[in-house]
Amino acid sequence: MRLECSGLNFAYPESETMVIQDLWFAMDGPGFHAVFGPSGVGKTSFAKLLANYRDRPQLPIQTSGIGTILYSYNLERLPGWSSTGRHLDRICPADRQDLKKELIDIFQLGPVLGARFSQLSMGQQNRMNLIRYLLQDFDLLILDESLANVDEKLRQTILLAVKELFSHKMFLYISHNLMEVARFCKDILVLTEPSREKPSKIVSGQDDTRISVLEKPSLDRIMLEVMSAF
Repeated sequence: MRLECSGLNFAYPESETMVIQDLWFAMDGPGFHAVFGPSGVGKTSFAKLLANYRDRPQLPIQTSGIGTILYSYNLERLPGWSSTGRHLDRICPADRQDLKKELIDIFQLGPVLGARFSQLSMGQQNRMNLIRYLLQDFDLLILDESLANVDEKLRQTILLAVKELFSHKMFLYISHNLMEVARFCKDILVLTEPSREKPSKIVSGQDDTRISVLEKPSLDRIMLEVMSAF
């Protein structure tokens, strides 16, 4: 699996302000990769471009070994008025029923399966929506703040479980949590504002696979390198 970008430039129609300018990077292999940067540097714009890049052949984005790309974001809503459990039953392929039950247990959503989506807390909504994507066919799943409003301990449990259950898949994780990104992701694309002289760069993350492992000196070094990239 490979994701590559060769000099991407992007501005919204009828705007002269560049959102992304001269972006170059490459990410290889399955696992968790990340996009990190302050608000306004184009993280979500880039994620949406990537999710639909095949509809815009002029974009300098190339993939290898990646077929289906899905994009999940934290303000997305489940459709309809049925219960969340019934919705998952409807969209879950027959051969993934055991996976569905396992994800519901890991994400701690069993008690709310009888509730409508609008009745869930924001953190529960985000977890339920993420399960919906994990049950679909994909090669690359973009998670745009998809675990926002989930407490830190549960968020880490979910990240590690997803890394283990979907070790053959590629993920692009967008989050404002620097420590989490540095600890659990293998490559971190640090986006900077187009007006800055520093180009965007890739920083190697710690890529932890267990909560009990905490190499603080290494983590501090990675976080410092990410912050220095701004």
